Amino acid sequence: MGFVLKRVATSLALIWLVASIVFLVIRLVPGDPAEMLLSQGGVAPDPAAVAALREQLGLDRSVGAQYLLNFRQLLHGDLGQSLEDESSVAADIGQRLPRTLELIGAATIFAVLLGVPGGMLAALRRGGGIDRVAAVLAALALALPVFVTGTLMVLLFAQTLHWVPAGGSVDFAADPGRHLLLLAMPAITIGLGLTASVFRMTRAAVLDVSQHDYVRTAHAKGVRSGRVWLHHILRNALTPIVTVIALNLGTLLGGTVLVEYVFNYPGISGLLVDAVNARDYPMVQGVVLVISILLVLLNLGVDLLYAVLDPRVRHA
Repeated sequence: MGFVLKRVATSLALIWLVASIVFLVIRLVPGDPAEMLLSQGGVAPDPAAVAALREQLGLDRSVGAQYLLNFRQLLHGDLGQSLEDESSVAADIGQRLPRTLELIGAATIFAVLLGVPGGMLAALRRGGGIDRVAAVLAALALALPVFVTGTLMVLLFAQTLHWVPAGGSVDFAADPGRHLLLLAMPAITIGLGLTASVFRMTRAAVLDVSQHDYVRTAHAKGVRSGRVWLHHILRNALTPIVTVIALNLGTLLGGTVLVEYVFNYPGISGLLVDAVNARDYPMVQGVVLVISILLVLLNLGVDLLYAVLDPRVRHA
C-alpha cells in the first residue's frame, strides 16, 4: 500500500508541475490573443475593442491572478472556453480524445501481437534466415518516418489497389466495419516503429533469459519446451518488454500529429495544431494538460505493473 500511495502522490505532484509550466510557457508565446481574434484582413483592430475583449477574457489581470483563477478552475474540472469560438474546451477534447486513444491502442495491440511472437521466433532461430530477414525489416520500420509510411500506404492501398478509403473516420456505432477499416491504416502506420522496438527488445530479452541456470535446469528435467518458453523465459522477459512499450507510447502520441494529418483523422493532435495557430490559450493549455496527465497516468500504471511482474520493485 505504501508503494502505491507514494507513486500516486508523485504522479499528482507531476500533474501540478506540468499544469504550472504549461500555463507559464503559453503566456510567453508572442502575440496578443485578443488582438488576433479581432484582426481581419490584415486591418489593425480598434484598441478600445481589444481592451474590452482582454477584460472579458481575463487577460488584463496579472499573471499571478490568472494562474490562481486557472488553477481553481482546473480543480473543478473546468478547462475554460475556446477563445476562437467560445466552445467548451473540455467538450471539444472529449470529442477528439477517444479517437486518438483508440488509434494508439490499436497501434499498440498490433505491435504486441506482431513484435512479441516475432522476437521469440527470431531468438529461437538465432542466426538463421528468419532472424536476419526480421532484423532487416525491423531496421527499415525504424528508419522510415511515419509521414513517409503513411503516404506510401495511401498510394498503395487506397489509390492503387482501392482496398480502403484514403482517410477519414466514422463512428463505430454507425458503421463498425467501415470504422475499423478506416482505423487500420493509421494504426499500422504509427505501430510499425513500435513493432520494431518490441521485436528487438523481445529478442534480446529472450536470448538473455534463456541463458539462465533455471532455464537449463527446466530443460534438463524434461519440462516441455512450450512450457519452458512461456512460463520460464517469456514471463521473466516481460519487464523490459513492458518498459520499451511504455517508453514508446509517448512517441506514438507525438506521431499521431502527422498521421492524423496524412489520413485526415479527427484526433486530438489536429485540435492542438489548430489551437496553436490561433493562439487559443485555453485550448492549447487544455490539450497539453490532458496529454501530460495521460502520460503521467501511463507511467503510474507501468510502475504498478512492475510491482506485479517483479515483487522486488515494491521494496525499491
